[in-house]
Amino acid sequence: MDLLFSCKSSRLFGSHPKLGSLTCKCLVLVVVALFVRIAWLPSFFGFVGIEPKNVEFIQTLYLSTDSDSGIRKDKFLEVPQIVWGLNNQKIAFARACLTARLLNRTLLMPSLSASLFYKEVDLLQPISFDKVFQFQRFNSLCSGFVQLGRYSDVLNRTKVFELQKGSGRKWTAERDMDQLMESTEDSIDGYEVIRVVGKNPFLWHDHWPVKDYARIFECLVLVDEIAKEADKVVSKIREVGRDIRSNAESSQNGADSKDSSAQQIPYVAVHMRIEIDWMIHCKKLEQRSNISQICSSKEEIVERVGNIVGPKTPTVLYLAVADSLLKDSSILSGWKEGLHPVEKKKLGVDGIYGMYPYLIQSAIDYEVCLRADVFVGNSFSTFSNLIVLERTQRMMRMGVNSSCGVDIRWPSYAYNILGESNGARRWITNMSDSSLRAISYGSNAISCSGS
Repeated sequence: MDLLFSCKSSRLFGSHPKLGSLTCKCLVLVVVALFVRIAWLPSFFGFVGIEPKNVEFIQTLYLSTDSDSGIRKDKFLEVPQIVWGLNNQKIAFARACLTARLLNRTLLMPSLSASLFYKEVDLLQPISFDKVFQFQRFNSLCSGFVQLGRYSDVLNRTKVFELQKGSGRKWTAERDMDQLMESTEDSIDGYEVIRVVGKNPFLWHDHWPVKDYARIFECLVLVDEIAKEADKVVSKIREVGRDIRSNAESSQNGADSKDSSAQQIPYVAVHMRIEIDWMIHCKKLEQRSNISQICSSKEEIVERVGNIVGPKTPTVLYLAVADSLLKDSSILSGWKEGLHPVEKKKLGVDGIYGMYPYLIQSAIDYEVCLRADVFVGNSFSTFSNLIVLERTQRMMRMGVNSSCGVDIRWPSYAYNILGESNGARRWITNMSDSSLRAISYGSNAISCSGS
């Protein structure tokens, strides 16, 4: 700066007038450019007028790498109680985590909902996140990406800024992002806690790619009590499968063969959506969307599962069905020879499920389906979609990006869409999707390739 202010009197420039004049002008231009850039940076970083194409850039504004130092542990985000079904709650939780990440804040551990009520909010039974998922394990696995905190970490609970989420058609994704970025300005960011009020996080606009959600889902590990219950169910399924194979081998060889380990016996999990309320919902959805590949009758599911190429018979099928279907013995009949269907009642584990509220029952069933050697579901079911997402993530961790025409570990299928040999279609999540929409609301555009 001293050089700039003494341009005219400097001996350096005095001996070369033309050079001195030119150099001074260059210095002035450089300084002006620097001031303009400093003044312009805030709007460039997105405090106003954010375009969707810039969302990825905005996400890295504060957290460009996975680093604990990048996640502030003295600033918090609080969200409303998370409601609806297990998988909608998982998506809502992940969206809340990603919002906190964008704001460079620790997410205060939210309440989930143990009961399933869609309209009677006052009847919702809250349950703490750490009663379902491991708190410390989550922070360990997601270290440097997102961070969960407890309310006891907050120093001043009165220093809260309430952020009212907009709603309606006029509340676009762009307006939503603008609001979030305004919350990073000093006038709001100075608050220790930003409390989001309004609708359930599942209904917030989605600004994040599938891979970010998958990263968070991987960090959700069931507490030991629930995981052990899932272990019991899986062990029972494999035990039934062992007995079936043992009996089949005995009849073929004329000798008793019971030396097979239950741990080595594969099973197929089928998420059957044929209950009355689902059929009403999916029929209306087919009419609104003009898509005929959403609903599947029991007969269609039986036929397409039976035509899947790969599983060796005899094989046990675990049918993940709504409790309302447990009294209908017909769901166990009509299956292809060599396929032996069981559900929780026939399996003798309905007592395990009966000890817990809806959310925990769903978590157990989810884990049982996730661990299956083969999974078959409906591509318009959030439950099925999240299972396939996690199975796809596991495959990709092993370097497998496609199931097209090859035998792979953890294959998944969609019975509502016709595949090869008149069976269910092979299904891998498209991990390159820019949002979770296809998983949250379903899609018939599925394939055996993950990118």
